[in-house]
Amino acid sequence: MKSLTIAAAALALTAGLAQAQTVRMGTEGAYAPYNFIDDATGEVTGFEIELGNELCRRAGLDCTWVRNDWDSIIPNLVSGNYDTILAGMNINEERKQVVQFTQPYTPAMPSAYAALSADVDVEGGVVAAQTNTIQAGHVAETGATLLEFPNPDQTVAAVRNGEADAVFADKDFLVPIVEESGGELVWVEGGETVPLGEGIGMALRQSDNDLRETFDAQISGMKEDGSLNELIVKWFGDDALTFE
Repeated sequence: MKSLTIAAAALALTAGLAQAQTVRMGTEGAYAPYNFIDDATGEVTGFEIELGNELCRRAGLDCTWVRNDWDSIIPNLVSGNYDTILAGMNINEERKQVVQFTQPYTPAMPSAYAALSADVDVEGGVVAAQTNTIQAGHVAETGATLLEFPNPDQTVAAVRNGEADAVFADKDFLVPIVEESGGELVWVEGGETVPLGEGIGMALRQSDNDLRETFDAQISGMKEDGSLNELIVKWFGDDALTFE
């Protein structure tokens, strides 16, 4: 009986330690509304931060956020500087060779071209895109000259200062910028909606199967109870693509 009691106590302690496991969540903090810095608090916030915190709460995990520049975000995951990436990262075959993904936590969101004029030639001109994104890869496959920047805000600035004819990025990122530009920036005709990618997912190291399964289960739960769609609408608006 005593040995059973000791075994039970040890099991309870192990369970408690598992529940207290700290997971380091990597993000960029520069891609609103997915992830960005709150000017008032200096803390990272956004759709993915709220989503990640809720996934961790449901899984009983203690999660902390680590900021990392986009151009080294996958290498630093692989090297162990954090355990996941939630940073507007589209799932594609090239990235699957290096990391594994959860199921998507957004539908396949469209990309778009924005410029100072709607009639810009995006296949023969200079197009700005963030380095190591599916948008940069897409531009490289067209006849356009690709101008890459490490930060997404720099891609928009390149259009405004005349370095680039257009910017190509996630449409959800560009929408508030275009709307708040007072007509300075407009959608390029025929480039307002460009479907790319398989949806956005959480990236993990290839070896972290248990952690991926844990987060997959919580994402499934949020899809089933409707809370994920509610979160998407909260951050992206009533017209945002949601899960059926």
